[in-house]
Amino acid sequence: MPPQPTDGPRGPRDGHRHRTPPGTRGDRRRPAPPSARPRTRTRTRTLPGLHAYRRLFALPGTLAFTAGNLLARLPMGMFGISAVVMIAGSRGSYALAGTVTATGLAASGVAGPRIARLVDRYGQARVAVPAALVAVLGSAALLLCVRCGAPDWTLFAAYAATAATPNMGGMSRARWAHLLRDDPGALHTANSFEQAADELCFMLGPVLASFLTGSLFPEAGTLAGAALLLAGALLFSAQRVTEPPPRDRSQAPSPLRSRGMAPLLVCFAATGAVFGSMEVVTIAYADAQGHRAAAGAVLALQATGSCAAGLLYGAAGPAGPAGRRLSWCLLSMAALMTLPWLAASTAGSLPVLACALLVAGMATAPTMVTAMTVVQERTPADRLNEGMSLVVTGLLTGVACGSAAGGWAVEHLSPGLGYAAPATAAAAAWSIDAAARVARSARRTA
Repeated sequence: MPPQPTDGPRGPRDGHRHRTPPGTRGDRRRPAPPSARPRTRTRTRTLPGLHAYRRLFALPGTLAFTAGNLLARLPMGMFGISAVVMIAGSRGSYALAGTVTATGLAASGVAGPRIARLVDRYGQARVAVPAALVAVLGSAALLLCVRCGAPDWTLFAAYAATAATPNMGGMSRARWAHLLRDDPGALHTANSFEQAADELCFMLGPVLASFLTGSLFPEAGTLAGAALLLAGALLFSAQRVTEPPPRDRSQAPSPLRSRGMAPLLVCFAATGAVFGSMEVVTIAYADAQGHRAAAGAVLALQATGSCAAGLLYGAAGPAGPAGRRLSWCLLSMAALMTLPWLAASTAGSLPVLACALLVAGMATAPTMVTAMTVVQERTPADRLNEGMSLVVTGLLTGVACGSAAGGWAVEHLSPGLGYAAPATAAAAAWSIDAAARVARSARRTA
């Protein structure tokens, strides 16, 4: 028998009048309209489709800082190829051009974490603009040295100054982490968008640089890249509403000392080796097929697959802990990177290889998105820019080593067998992560 109510429409049994809330069974008035009823907030775990990205840019200031950041990030794919074309065209030596750009890459690995530490301490706006100015002056000095026939050593000194370029992608991710610190699902979508933006910039940057240097004059790519970097940094830094607050002096330990960070950086280096070796081997393979000019388009297909997969991955939302997802992403990348190797070794056709690279690229962005999420989880909040800059250093180190390994494989094996280099690097990345997980599990059970 159901329990009897103690209060009826006339009040409680003790005779005192009692007014029941509107809309209840004992109230004879009309129910309260929907607008007057209390609203309860419901948080959805994921947001399907494009609605997830619309929700990101509905936040005040996000569209403006993203536009500025993309402008400043586009030259990252322009500076290297523009410098190579400019130096090789003037001095007649690709070896000199490659050595100069490699020096700048090494300088970036040294300067990047230090600039990011200043960003964490003094704020993005106070550091990004001066750093971008130094990088722009370095590009201008390189252009003048090439144009005026200055000694070779001046090229190294000038291009090394471009290492002051701030990590624009890292600063953008830091803003998202600050704005969405209480919404892991939206932060996953933001990280996915940032990785897709990286792929887009590295896909369009070389194309734009090649067009400018080929259709105008050799220095046009360097000039355009410097102008875009400075304009984007100014626009990005002007958006102060979304800027994370600076920390006076962090008492947190270095991100390098965070648990699990060291093997993660080694894993990033192996992932960078995938990118570096893939680029060199693809250029060599296209040249061997008699279509060297098509190498850029073939590599762009890989970036297209990665960009599309990154956007879909962000719209789908996270499933499970980031560390576990990273293991699956690395395993998928190791498996898919065997496809270009098989296509180049068996089919011997550039269109077949292009299709294989398109599919293989689909594992790249989800892997990078998840790895960045793990970095954000393991890095102290007041040293986040420094932590993500260390990731970039690891990637650049891997790209340099991968380029050397890919070149060795092409020279000593064959262009087709050269694709064993990126496949091996991807397998190494998964093995490093698996070994780290086993070691952590052994420490917990000890």
